[in-house]
Amino acid sequence: MKLYKIAAICAFTLLSTGSVFAQAKKHVAKRVTKRTTSSLSASIGRGKLVYSKICITCHMVDGLGSGNMFPPLAKTTFVLGPKPALAAIVLNGLNTPIDVGDQTFSNVMPAQDFLKDQEIADVLTYVRNNFGNKASAVTVAEVKKARAVKK
Repeated sequence: MKLYKIAAICAFTLLSTGSVFAQAKKHVAKRVTKRTTSSLSASIGRGKLVYSKICITCHMVDGLGSGNMFPPLAKTTFVLGPKPALAAIVLNGLNTPIDVGDQTFSNVMPAQDFLKDQEIADVLTYVRNNFGNKASAVTVAEVKKARAVKK
Protein backbone atom coordinates (compact mmCIF):
# COMPACT_ATOMS: atom_id res chain seq x y z
CA MET A 1 0.00 0.00 0.00
CA LYS A 2 2.75 2.39 0.90
CA LEU A 3 4.61 1.68 -2.36
CA TYR A 4 1.42 2.40 -4.34
CA LYS A 5 1.09 5.84 -2.69
CA ILE A 6 4.72 6.69 -3.42
CA ALA A 7 4.32 5.64 -7.06
CA ALA A 8 1.14 7.72 -7.36
CA ILE A 9 2.84 10.75 -5.84
CA CYS A 10 5.84 10.36 -8.17
CA ALA A 11 3.57 10.01 -11.22
CA PHE A 12 1.56 13.09 -10.19
CA THR A 13 4.76 15.08 -9.59
CA LEU A 14 6.17 14.13 -12.99
CA LEU A 15 2.95 14.96 -14.79
CA SER A 16 2.47 18.28 -13.03
CA THR A 17 6.17 19.18 -13.47
CA GLY A 18 5.79 18.58 -17.20
CA SER A 19 2.86 20.95 -17.17
CA VAL A 20 4.91 23.52 -15.27
CA PHE A 21 7.73 23.16 -17.80
CA ALA A 22 5.27 23.57 -20.67
CA GLN A 23 3.85 26.70 -19.06
CA ALA A 24 7.33 28.07 -18.42
CA LYS A 25 8.30 27.37 -22.04
CA LYS A 26 5.21 29.27 -23.27
CA HIS A 27 6.02 32.17 -20.94
CA VAL A 28 9.61 32.37 -22.20
CA ALA A 29 8.40 32.20 -25.82
CA LYS A 30 6.01 35.11 -25.17
CA ARG A 31 8.82 37.16 -23.60
CA VAL A 32 11.15 36.47 -26.54
CA THR A 33 8.42 37.42 -29.02
CA LYS A 34 7.64 40.58 -27.04
CA ARG A 35 11.35 41.50 -26.89
CA THR A 36 11.75 40.84 -30.63
CA THR A 37 8.69 42.94 -31.41
CA SER A 38 9.85 45.78 -29.19
CA SER A 39 13.36 45.71 -30.68
CA LEU A 40 11.83 45.82 -34.18
CA SER A 41 9.70 48.78 -33.12
CA ALA A 42 12.75 50.50 -31.63
CA SER A 43 14.75 49.93 -34.82
CA ILE A 44 11.91 51.28 -36.95
CA GLY A 45 11.67 54.35 -34.69
CA ARG A 46 15.41 55.05 -34.95
CA GLY A 47 15.27 54.40 -38.69
CA LYS A 48 12.49 56.94 -39.10
CA LEU A 49 14.78 59.58 -37.59
CA VAL A 50 17.61 58.70 -39.99
CA TYR A 51 15.16 58.70 -42.92
CA SER A 52 13.85 62.13 -41.97
CA LYS A 53 17.39 63.55 -41.84
CA ILE A 54 18.98 61.85 -44.86
CA CYS A 55 16.53 60.17 -47.23
CA ILE A 56 13.38 62.26 -47.17
CA THR A 57 14.78 64.97 -49.44
CA CYS A 58 14.83 62.65 -52.45
CA HIS A 59 12.47 59.80 -51.57
CA MET A 60 9.83 62.07 -49.99
CA VAL A 61 7.70 61.67 -46.87
CA ASP A 62 5.54 58.98 -48.48
CA GLY A 63 8.48 57.02 -49.94
CA LEU A 64 7.13 57.53 -53.46
CA GLY A 65 10.17 59.40 -54.75
CA SER A 66 10.03 62.45 -56.91
CA GLY A 67 8.67 62.18 -60.42
CA ASN A 68 11.20 60.62 -62.73
CA MET A 69 14.15 61.89 -60.73
CA PHE A 70 14.23 59.75 -57.57
CA PRO A 71 12.80 56.22 -57.37
CA PRO A 72 10.03 55.19 -55.02
CA LEU A 73 10.77 52.93 -52.06
CA ALA A 74 7.20 51.67 -51.83
CA LYS A 75 6.75 48.01 -52.76
CA THR A 76 9.83 47.82 -54.96
CA THR A 77 11.95 44.74 -55.56
CA PHE A 78 15.19 46.44 -54.59
CA VAL A 79 13.74 47.40 -51.18
CA LEU A 80 11.95 44.10 -50.55
CA GLY A 81 14.61 41.95 -52.19
CA PRO A 82 17.99 40.78 -50.93
CA LYS A 83 19.18 42.79 -47.95
CA PRO A 84 22.89 42.75 -48.92
CA ALA A 85 22.07 44.46 -52.24
CA LEU A 86 20.00 47.11 -50.48
CA ALA A 87 22.72 47.75 -47.90
CA ALA A 88 25.25 48.01 -50.74
CA ILE A 89 23.17 50.76 -52.38
CA VAL A 90 23.23 52.80 -49.16
CA LEU A 91 26.94 52.17 -48.57
CA ASN A 92 28.18 52.62 -52.16
CA GLY A 93 25.55 54.91 -53.59
CA LEU A 94 24.11 54.28 -57.02
CA ASN A 95 25.31 55.79 -60.26
CA THR A 96 23.75 53.40 -62.74
CA PRO A 97 20.17 53.47 -63.97
CA ILE A 98 17.64 51.51 -61.94
CA ASP A 99 14.33 50.22 -63.24
CA VAL A 100 11.35 50.46 -60.93
CA GLY A 101 8.16 49.19 -62.45
CA ASP A 102 8.01 50.55 -65.96
CA GLN A 103 10.19 53.57 -65.21
CA THR A 104 13.97 54.03 -65.34
CA PHE A 105 15.69 56.34 -62.87
CA SER A 106 19.21 57.52 -63.60
CA ASN A 107 19.97 60.20 -61.02
CA VAL A 108 23.01 59.54 -58.87
CA MET A 109 22.51 58.53 -55.27
CA PRO A 110 25.60 59.45 -53.23
CA ALA A 111 27.13 56.90 -50.89
CA GLN A 112 25.88 57.15 -47.32
CA ASP A 113 28.85 55.24 -45.90
CA PHE A 114 29.36 57.88 -43.22
CA LEU A 115 26.34 56.42 -41.42
CA LYS A 116 27.05 53.95 -38.63
CA ASP A 117 26.13 50.31 -39.18
CA GLN A 118 23.29 50.60 -36.65
CA GLU A 119 21.89 53.67 -38.44
CA ILE A 120 21.92 51.88 -41.79
CA ALA A 121 20.30 48.77 -40.31
CA ASP A 122 17.64 50.93 -38.68
CA VAL A 123 16.83 53.05 -41.72
CA LEU A 124 16.65 50.00 -43.97
CA THR A 125 14.41 48.25 -41.44
CA TYR A 126 12.23 51.38 -41.40
CA VAL A 127 12.01 51.49 -45.21
CA ARG A 128 11.32 47.75 -45.44
CA ASN A 129 8.41 48.18 -42.98
CA ASN A 130 6.80 51.39 -44.22
CA PHE A 131 5.30 52.81 -47.40
CA GLY A 132 3.23 49.64 -47.81
CA ASN A 133 6.30 47.42 -47.41
CA LYS A 134 6.43 44.48 -45.01
CA ALA A 135 9.76 42.68 -44.82
CA SER A 136 12.24 41.36 -42.31
CA ALA A 137 14.53 43.65 -40.35
CA VAL A 138 18.06 44.40 -41.46
CA THR A 139 20.62 43.57 -38.79
CA VAL A 140 23.84 45.32 -37.89
CA ALA A 141 25.69 42.10 -38.75
CA GLU A 142 24.23 42.18 -42.27
CA VAL A 143 25.35 45.80 -42.72
CA LYS A 144 28.83 45.00 -41.38
CA LYS A 145 29.09 42.17 -43.89
CA ALA A 146 27.99 44.46 -46.73
CA ARG A 147 30.47 47.11 -45.60
CA ALA A 148 33.27 44.51 -45.61
CA VAL A 149 32.63 43.78 -49.31
CA LYS A 150 32.09 47.45 -50.15
CA LYS A 151 33.53 48.46 -53.49
